[in-house]
Amino acid sequence: MRILGISASASIFSSNYHLLKAVQRLRQDKDEMQVFEGLQDFDLFSPSRLTAGIPKNILELKQKIDAAELIIIATPEYTHNIPAVLKNLIEWCTASGEFAQKNVLPITFTPYEPRGAHAMTSLLQSLQTMKAKIETQLPLYKTDVEIKENQIELPAEVVALLNTAIDLYR
Repeated sequence: MRILGISASASIFSSNYHLLKAVQRLRQDKDEMQVFEGLQDFDLFSPSRLTAGIPKNILELKQKIDAAELIIIATPEYTHNIPAVLKNLIEWCTASGEFAQKNVLPITFTPYEPRGAHAMTSLLQSLQTMKAKIETQLPLYKTDVEIKENQIELPAEVVALLNTAIDLYR
């Protein structure tokens, strides 16, 4: 399966990026997965930009979304919501419909419970509005994994959760 991981953090090489890289290592024998981090470089969406010309980096991500069989979005929670960079991506894709009927696995990855719940609610509402196919969702916390020098190690119970969630989309 072709999987695209999107880190929704505004920080370059964030913990959400490193979580997706851990998932990529976990699935390397089963799936073809690439991890995108770069939402912070996108121009701010405005409807006039749709007719004035969509920037190249946004067009490239839209093509990657189109080509993927599963999108995994890993997001932190900022002020009880999804980060502005993720909202911006969603707005760039609303009219053009890249997420319509696309398999999406939303993951919130935050420091500890109950953080992430508001971001998940917001993300699910946006994805459902765009008619994405969501089989499950995963709230994960930094207390669930081991982080060593920015590399995330997934314990067996988290590996089982991730594998089960991803396999729902097969």
